[in-house]
Amino acid sequence: MKDIFQRLKGGELVHLNDPEFHQVDEIVNRTLALSPGLNASTNIDDARSKLSEILGYVLDNSTTIFTPFYTNFGRSITIGKHVFINHACSFLDMGGITLEDQVLIGPRVNLVTENHPLSPIERRGMLCQPILIKRNAWIGAGATVLPGVTIGENAIVAAGAVVSKDVPDNVVVGGVPAKILKQIGSNK
Repeated sequence: MKDIFQRLKGGELVHLNDPEFHQVDEIVNRTLALSPGLNASTNIDDARSKLSEILGYVLDNSTTIFTPFYTNFGRSITIGKHVFINHACSFLDMGGITLEDQVLIGPRVNLVTENHPLSPIERRGMLCQPILIKRNAWIGAGATVLPGVTIGENAIVAAGAVVSKDVPDNVVVGGVPAKILKQIGSNK
């Protein structure tokens, strides 16, 4: 039988009254307790160290995080090497967020893996889907990436875009909802 974390990451409907939901609450409470220390960091090394504590693994020294940084869970974020995350980003990660190597995340970017059913009867439940941002992608300032989206290698998401569908490799997308604006060359 799958545990609650496997069910969340697997996209199954999980109700807030699920008998295992207390395990989620424990991680959320731990993350909430650690977040003020992260956001009081006065240098990049300290921010990286404090975010590592929230994530549960040591971030590579080549990765830079500018605070403030917000997450409600933290244990389902995977960050590669040479990643840059700018100020005031929010990662809702119960569905899983993966940033591959050399990803750039602009200020105020929202990565949201969590959703609720449309049915009013089920609405208090959670439906999660992972977000994958592939190598060398750049997410512009104030963009929002919604549950289940993959951003392709070398792709650019324009500032302020709302991305609700997968983005192919080597394109620029923008708008609400985001649409392909142009092809770009790859630098392989």
